Amino acid sequence: MNFFISDAMAQSGDAAANPMGSFIFIGVFFVIMYFMLIRPQQKRMKAHNEMVTALGVGDEVITNGGTLGAIVAVDESFIKIEIAPSIEIHVQRSAVAKVLPKGTIKSLK
Repeated sequence: MNFFISDAMAQSGDAAANPMGSFIFIGVFFVIMYFMLIRPQQKRMKAHNEMVTALGVGDEVITNGGTLGAIVAVDESFIKIEIAPSIEIHVQRSAVAKVLPKGTIKSLK
């Protein structure tokens, strides 16, 4: 005697008689995963790429590492950020996490 599976249900074989139900379930599962995981990630990537391409000299940014600074020079794949007076670092454009409003650095001093 098995308490987890009913003997009558195990002998009926209804699940094997209709394999279309399994395919429909898998299809619905992938549609749900697309709208919950893949589509929002694609939107975030598109917004980040637009932000990175719009970077310009004078923008105040924060990098993925948490470094705050103002952009001094822009190259095709790198930017130069001034993090303190006369201290500049080179970072990849894709390492910029967020563009801050103008005057953020001065308000922190």
